[in-house]
Amino acid sequence: MIISSLLDTDLYKFTMMQVVLHHFPGAQAEYRFKCRTPGVDLRPHVAEIEEELQNLCSLRFREAELRYLRGLRFIKSDFVDFLGLFQMNRKYISVAPSPLDNGEIEITIRGPWLHTILFEIPVLAIVNEVWFRNLAPEPDYAEGRRRLDDKIAMITGRSELAGMKIADYGTRRRFSRVWHEEVLLTAAKGLGDHLAGTSNVLFAMKHGLTPLGTMAHEYMQACQALGPRLRDSQAFAFEMWAREYRGDLGIALSDTYGFDAFLRDFDMYFCKLFDGARHDSGDPFDWGERLIAHYEANRVEPKGKTLVFSDSLTFPLMVELYQRFRDRARLSFGIGTNLTNDLGYQPLQIVIKMVRCNGQPVAKLSDAPEKTMCDDPAYLNYLRQVFEVGR
Repeated sequence: MIISSLLDTDLYKFTMMQVVLHHFPGAQAEYRFKCRTPGVDLRPHVAEIEEELQNLCSLRFREAELRYLRGLRFIKSDFVDFLGLFQMNRKYISVAPSPLDNGEIEITIRGPWLHTILFEIPVLAIVNEVWFRNLAPEPDYAEGRRRLDDKIAMITGRSELAGMKIADYGTRRRFSRVWHEEVLLTAAKGLGDHLAGTSNVLFAMKHGLTPLGTMAHEYMQACQALGPRLRDSQAFAFEMWAREYRGDLGIALSDTYGFDAFLRDFDMYFCKLFDGARHDSGDPFDWGERLIAHYEANRVEPKGKTLVFSDSLTFPLMVELYQRFRDRARLSFGIGTNLTNDLGYQPLQIVIKMVRCNGQPVAKLSDAPEKTMCDDPAYLNYLRQVFEVGR
């Protein structure tokens, strides 16, 4: 059983789910799976994935897990009460080989947003682990440990990196649950204060680590259908987030419509209201320079704001980014695949993205075009026009 706890997911799934419960309880959502790695044939593993989904949908939150969630300062008691009744429903997710006979599989999640939002992370973890346990039945853990030790040694014992903070964001693309936990424990011991925490709520609870996360693209995308006007959907998403969390969890996601559109909406009010922003596509150095300049232009001191880098990070890249920005803003690094799936095998580039909300197409206009995922080209073109992307 790959997923044995409903806490084995990213914290931002719960923070977004709480917003859905309180503000959008009737919203309907649709998600689609995509494997971006060429030459990967997942069709032989459909039956294994189906079996793991059955196991996932049998899980309920345990009392100890609910107590842990109730103890988080930003989680409200009525939300925990709801989770006490919650169970994933198998009828909301389907898995099948693609009818295009191209080696791909189709995973579709469709139903009430409140009841489908928790599928994404464990389903991606399931697909990953099923793939790798068939690809490498006897994993080269020795190589993985050697690589991990080298990464830790790159950070520790260097006075110029003393304030560097790294977080584990690797649940969705990990090699396996067992390896993920070993990596996290090794990192906690080796990195010491450099390890800020983990996005994985289960491992945070088990090992006394800080759970980390705020919002993801699906929340920003859903607001395209739930807000009053499409052009205002980004500002609406930030406003609703602030209404729910009253200044807590204040890291804004900056690339749903491209960074230019983010800066247009992220005015002095949001600059002061939010603690910082997260980078997830495009050139990270350019992003950092422009965000710092934007704060300064809005009479906000950048040294009091947090820049979170989370796009395809490696340890050398994190060091380089830290050295560039360390005296100019607060910094945090969320590293995923390179931390939890680096044993010498090619990682899978797999995603599950929201494509519709309340029957309306929704999309992300990333600064990395290959990350854009939408099943309605006309809507995508309209979205680009509204947010002045590519003009």
